[in-house]
Amino acid sequence: MKGGYYMKVIVVGSSHGGYETVQGILADQPDTEIQWYEKGDFISFLSCGMQLYLEGLVKDVNSVRYETPENAQAHGVHVFVQQEITAVDATAHTVTVHDLAADTTRTETYDKLVLSVGAVPANLPVPGTELDNVYAMRGRDWAIKLKAKTVDPSVKNVVVIGAGYIGVEAAEVFAKAGKHVTLVDMIARPLGLYLDEEFTDILADTFKANDIYIATGQSVQSFDGQDGHVVSVTTDQATYPADLVISAAGIRANTDWLADTLSLDDHGLINVDEYLQTSQSDIYAVGDATLVPYAPTGDKNRIALATVARRQGRIAAKNVLNHAVKMPAVSGASALSVYDYHFASVGVKTGTAKALGLETASVFVTDTVQPPFVDAAAGNVPVYFKLTYAPTDGRILGAQIMSKRDVTANINAISLAIQGKMTLDDLAYADFFFQPGFDRPWNIMNIAAQQALQQQ
Repeated sequence: MKGGYYMKVIVVGSSHGGYETVQGILADQPDTEIQWYEKGDFISFLSCGMQLYLEGLVKDVNSVRYETPENAQAHGVHVFVQQEITAVDATAHTVTVHDLAADTTRTETYDKLVLSVGAVPANLPVPGTELDNVYAMRGRDWAIKLKAKTVDPSVKNVVVIGAGYIGVEAAEVFAKAGKHVTLVDMIARPLGLYLDEEFTDILADTFKANDIYIATGQSVQSFDGQDGHVVSVTTDQATYPADLVISAAGIRANTDWLADTLSLDDHGLINVDEYLQTSQSDIYAVGDATLVPYAPTGDKNRIALATVARRQGRIAAKNVLNHAVKMPAVSGASALSVYDYHFASVGVKTGTAKALGLETASVFVTDTVQPPFVDAAAGNVPVYFKLTYAPTDGRILGAQIMSKRDVTANINAISLAIQGKMTLDDLAYADFFFQPGFDRPWNIMNIAAQQALQQQ
């Protein structure tokens, strides 16, 4: 309560961070007046579930969500869709609301404001972006359009711009749909921000075997059109035929409209303190438009993951209700499947260490998931693991794991090791279970740490 009455909290944005903020407030103080705003006509869509929908594993696009307006309203939340917050007056504690359906505006007051404004796809500054069949892969509207293209017989060649998680998901979706896919990126290797070359070298054969041509180390120069439709993509090295282009070349913070209200950094990210409060009192920010404390370095970093946004949402909810809780450091754990391979990574990689200003050492281990007496026909397949650590004191900084068996949960243990500032000595003999139906007597994390100690 505030001053003898329940607070009015406005939450802007219905994705991961906004959803968790609402849930956190309801869990702690359900009588709080909550107004929840979404610019689109659909709340709480999970773009990270889009591949499952596009491949038909999830049939109903409307089910790829956290929440429905009806359920939120049943818990006392006032949900507003197609309502865009266009301005904030921090002094007056008001926001300007543009009702997109009615094309009217109004002013709403707040006691506390939480901004989960997220990010939007980055627009490539090249000619041809306005052509038909140049798509993005973010949000429900694009999901529906992309689904139609997977069965469009006129689409034979697909060019995906961006070889991160979203781009690789798009490439796999359309390759499985029988299209020839070209995957373009400026970076040297697909998934280079998540995996080092020991892993991407293995995946390269998988991409090739599934009619995905890797065109990394190339810069897009133009989208080329004919009669208003895209027909090819030209890079600094080649021209690739394209009946459809999917741009997944990064994101930018959706904060231009806040530049005169809040302190932003040189990338347009909202500056927040350790309690997620912005430069204005009673205004908090969460999600992809912010930086978070990064456990491997102790500094702030941009970690655009749903898990991070959800944690921020819960912490913001506590601070909105005056509990004064600091945002905990995160390690940036994530996972993905590429055809038969399942991989996960966390923290610092060899490929990202330089940008973070870190000196690192690593050990790469190849083993089998189970003991040698278990036959490959029974599922005993290779597993690849790389452990990254500080050469000065052996502190664990990151790891990557990949196999055709799902052993990705090991990365959660490494995430805890990073957050707990564990060292090679701690990990080398850490206690993990053994059962030959599941794994080896020494967990691969033990083996890697033991080998790293030998090479110090």
